[in-house]
Amino acid sequence: MIERRKYLDALIRRQWNGRIKVITGIRRCGKSTLLFDLYREYLLADGVPEDHIILLALDDDLNEKYRDPYCLSAYIRERTSDSSRKYYVFIDEIQFAISKDELKQQDKPVRLYSVLNGFLRLKNIDVYVTGSNSKMLSKDIATEFRGRGDEVKVYPLSFREFYEAYGQDKTEAYNEYSMYGGMPYLLSLDRDEDKFKYLSDLFEEIYFKDIEERYNVALPALLRELTSDLCSSIGSLTNASKISRTLQSVKHIKVDAETISAYLKYLTESFLFSEAVRYDIKGKKYFEYPSKYYCTDVGLRNVRLGLHQQEETHIMENLIYNELLVRGYHADVGVIPIVEKNDEGKRVQKNCEIDFIATGGGKRYYIQSALNMDDPQKAGTEIRPLNAIKDSFKKIIISKSYGKSWTDEEGILRINIIDFLLDENSLDR
Repeated sequence: MIERRKYLDALIRRQWNGRIKVITGIRRCGKSTLLFDLYREYLLADGVPEDHIILLALDDDLNEKYRDPYCLSAYIRERTSDSSRKYYVFIDEIQFAISKDELKQQDKPVRLYSVLNGFLRLKNIDVYVTGSNSKMLSKDIATEFRGRGDEVKVYPLSFREFYEAYGQDKTEAYNEYSMYGGMPYLLSLDRDEDKFKYLSDLFEEIYFKDIEERYNVALPALLRELTSDLCSSIGSLTNASKISRTLQSVKHIKVDAETISAYLKYLTESFLFSEAVRYDIKGKKYFEYPSKYYCTDVGLRNVRLGLHQQEETHIMENLIYNELLVRGYHADVGVIPIVEKNDEGKRVQKNCEIDFIATGGGKRYYIQSALNMDDPQKAGTEIRPLNAIKDSFKKIIISKSYGKSWTDEEGILRINIIDFLLDENSLDR
């Protein structure tokens, strides 16, 4: 079993803190294993009696009746009725206890949240829930749990976690990870065709079905087409209107931007994609659109495209973005104006891009992703925007062509992609 130490420590730190621990993330990324196996084993080793750990998986059809919040409440209260003893309550895939009507009607109270808030009044239970939909969990924690929800975001295996389990040569491990990603179950599969089938089945049997059933999707074919389009355009600026025009001109699919916008929201709320918005570094403001979308797992992205579009540049950029999120940073796309002379010798201003602005913990990093920095023209394209930034925050270029890390004469840290992914402190060298 893979040791998800980062997430296990996060749960241990939150024991008996008087809040609902909400573990979120895409389905099959390891939330259930973290809670039902790793954390449970930790508690047992720490002396907690086995019958004081209540386990309930709501995605199991044997537990279908407990998807009714009041049945769920009655069951948990019965199992923890001895107030002289302390209990741990683990509820997996909690979104199954929220009805479609409650999801559709924004002004309708969600019964589940009342039940969970009721659990907080029971001083002898410590509650942990997992969920795979941010709309019903992440965005509701602050409001519905009245400040008493505590989110732990779980992602597919980072490259560091993957390499510890995979072993072998670092470059070989990186190539495998870049192709098939970090879904934990993949480490039990040897054959490429089995890995491909597993990831394909996740889309068809779990992700798409979940979204279609939860949101009453009227155009399932559009949902699939949009998913493929986002996978194909990783690292490119886009918005609902642009996608609508592309689908109509290239695929001859006529659909309005409003529908596209709704489906984009479904895909991000289900943790399949994350949106990185643009930030004007000089003007210190966000742009409303366009933005970039990155796939939560590059293996899912690659398999969705039939392994045909292996653009290493975009895959590496996606890996860097995901790693920043794993480390707890907020990642935006930076925009900085640069004044240069055009071919006619006139000075013109153009907006240049910083791939990522990573912020968190009082720190900020400006990061460029560049597969190959051997070409002087390409190197200049990456360096100029960094040099145009006049504040003192750290500037970094991550590339596959670098050997050991170093800081150049302009103060820019140069890091090899594998070193960046393996060393969680690499940005602070």
